[in-house]
Amino acid sequence: MAQTQKIVPCLWFDSNAEEAATFYTSLFADSHIGKKLLYSEEGQEITGKAPGSVMTVDFTLAGYRFTGLNGGPQFAFTPAISFYVTCESEAEIDTLWASLSEGGMALMGLDKYDWSEKYGWVQDRFGLTWQLALEKLADEGQKVVPFLMFGGQQHGHAEAALTLYTHIFPNSALEAILRTGEGVAATVQQAQFSLDGEKFMVIDGGPGHAFTFTEAISLQIMCATQAEVDTFWAKLIADGGEEGPCGWLKDKFGVSWQVTPTVLYDMLHDPDPARVQRVNQAVFQMKKLDIDTLQRAYTATGQ
Repeated sequence: MAQTQKIVPCLWFDSNAEEAATFYTSLFADSHIGKKLLYSEEGQEITGKAPGSVMTVDFTLAGYRFTGLNGGPQFAFTPAISFYVTCESEAEIDTLWASLSEGGMALMGLDKYDWSEKYGWVQDRFGLTWQLALEKLADEGQKVVPFLMFGGQQHGHAEAALTLYTHIFPNSALEAILRTGEGVAATVQQAQFSLDGEKFMVIDGGPGHAFTFTEAISLQIMCATQAEVDTFWAKLIADGGEEGPCGWLKDKFGVSWQVTPTVLYDMLHDPDPARVQRVNQAVFQMKKLDIDTLQRAYTATGQ
């Protein structure tokens, strides 16, 4: 994985992001809770959240960074995006399975399968899904890996998606792919690829699934410059994507992304509430985020 994580999954919780972060960080080694952002008065009519309440909480699991968002009930997790976890011992996989399945439910029981000596797929108490596999971490290279399932109307699009993503992000590569069928009828049984050194997995899950991607899991792209923001935004909305507010978008496959200038993260953690409020006001007025506009809002005086 890249030393500085370029893509950070954002998990949309129904007002229990802190509880979830505390639970998850208790399960994995090399894990901790990071900074929190609070809701401001700006956008209150949209968010419905009380000013001063926690908006986001950063947390790290096994060295892999996440953001938890207290977003409300609008969006719910689906198995279209899960997190694949490599466990190196039976004791580890059994313990993790027991914790994640408590209050949740098994999607595939913890058992031996053709592709794994021990594997299970579980939905936890918050609705987030995890795939646990008994494997060697040295073979995988990343403990926690986002796993995208292209099912329902998106079935058959997994290879097109990974091709698009690996062309958009530098330092990216297709690492392994297993197909079923031939020619235009071929689908992805499983594939692993890297984006800026960060590993992802994809699969075509079959046309019969009723679920698909939702905004409950979005992939934040941390951008150092406006040129990066402009490039990622243009390439991800091309050919059928959809612009959203505040730096959010959906690509043509329905996967949600946030194209986020890293400077915004610093601005929103400023101790001056007036600065934070001005920046938030600017964010709520934009779709694609503009760093110069954010900077003017941040440095404005007499407002």
